[in-house]
Amino acid sequence: MVWRAAVARAALGALLLLALLAAPARAQTQPLVADLSKHLVAITTGFSGTDVLLFGATDGPGDIVLVVRGPPGREVVRRKDRAGIIWVNADSVDFEDVPAFYWLATSRPLDEFANPAVLERHQIGTGNLRLPVADFAEIPPQTRTDFARALVRLKTAEGLYGEEQGVVRQLANRLFRAELHFPSNVPVGTYMVEVYLIREGEVVSAEITPLIISKVGVGADIYDFAHNQPALYGIAAIIVAVAAGWLAGVAFRKS
Repeated sequence: MVWRAAVARAALGALLLLALLAAPARAQTQPLVADLSKHLVAITTGFSGTDVLLFGATDGPGDIVLVVRGPPGREVVRRKDRAGIIWVNADSVDFEDVPAFYWLATSRPLDEFANPAVLERHQIGTGNLRLPVADFAEIPPQTRTDFARALVRLKTAEGLYGEEQGVVRQLANRLFRAELHFPSNVPVGTYMVEVYLIREGEVVSAEITPLIISKVGVGADIYDFAHNQPALYGIAAIIVAVAAGWLAGVAFRKS
C-alpha cells in the first residue's frame, strides 16, 4: 500500500508539472490562468481535513491573491448579558449571504501592493466582507459593525475564516502555486476559488474556479436523512438513544 501511495503522488506531481509547463503558453493569450489539483473533495466518515493544490501562471510580473469562499447562508449573532447570576441572550442580528468558509492567501502582504479601494470592491480580506442584515432590519450602523466583527471572530475561532499573507509561491515571476487547506469541520457545498493578478495596485485579471465539497458513503446518507426528513430523524435518534440505554441497563443488571 505504501508503494502505491508513492506512485500515486509521483503521478500527480508529473501531471501538475506538465500543466504548469503548458500554462505559460496559455498565458500568452490571457494574463492569468489557474486550476486546481482536484475539483471535488469527498467527506467520508474518517475525514480529518484535506489540502487542495492551486497552480497557475501569468503573462509577466505581478502579485497573486487567492480567495476561497464557501456557500453563502444566514447566520445569527447573539450577544449575552448578565442577568443576576446567569447569562442570557440579549440583542441579536441576523446576517444573510454570509460565506460559510473564507480563506485568503497572497504572494506578499496586501498593504505592500494593493489599493484599499480595490480590496473593498472585490471583498478581499475579512475586514472587507459585505455582510447584509437579513430582512432589511433597521439596525444602528455601529451595532451592525460590532456584530459583524463578532461574526468574523467566531468564524475565525472555528477555523472557517483565515488569512495567510505571503504564502503563495511564485517562480520566475510567472508560475505560482499554493496549498488550500480545508479543516475537518468544513461545510459541504459549492465553493468559489478566486484568483486575482494585481499590478500597480489594480486588478488586471481574475479567474474563478468552482470546487465542490460533498459527503459520500454512510455519512452522506445520514446527512441527507437529517436535513430532508428532520422529524423522522429526530424520532429515530430518540429510539436509538432509548434502545441503547435499555441495553446498557440490561448489561449492568447481568453483571
